[in-house]
Amino acid sequence: MLTVDTAVDWLKTFAAQVEEQKAYLSDLDSAIGDGDHGSNMARGTKAMAEKLEEGGFKTVQDVFKTAAMALLSKIGGASGPLYGSALIAMAKQAGETETDVAGIVKAGLAGIQKRGKAERGEKTMVDVWIPVCEALDSGNLSKEVIQSAVARTKDMKATKGRASYLGERSVGHLDPGAVSSGYLFEALLKGGVLHA
Repeated sequence: MLTVDTAVDWLKTFAAQVEEQKAYLSDLDSAIGDGDHGSNMARGTKAMAEKLEEGGFKTVQDVFKTAAMALLSKIGGASGPLYGSALIAMAKQAGETETDVAGIVKAGLAGIQKRGKAERGEKTMVDVWIPVCEALDSGNLSKEVIQSAVARTKDMKATKGRASYLGERSVGHLDPGAVSSGYLFEALLKGGVLHA
């Protein structure tokens, strides 16, 4: 269930995973982008984890809002605004209903799409968020669902963002934003959010 505590745990688990995998994320990004996705994300999620550590949150909305502001202040490139937009939209939705995890994640996806204008199949983080939303809706979210969504970005041709400049050469590489989004949702599975 989504509570202040499980929301904080979810995001801190995500931050720890990004820190652990930051070199890998940057390697992925070196192939089709600026090569800084890992370092940017690690800087942002570290600031986010530190803010969350301070505690004192009254609502899930406060948790997401605080996380969004920390990310926006520290992550450069395209990732900051996209993850920030997701969390701001999630905060807004959590203000309506804290218990509807699927609805909150769906709001995050809408926030990303509003900011980045990406659709399914364009080799972006959206290619992970959409299948995750569908799986949450049907109660079938699993590590396999997340990992196969991430894996599918490898064969896509990028038509959005920096990777789109590579055209066909972007095929054969995983999308770094999709991979970091995978970590976000794997962190969701690890916590108590989806288990009453």
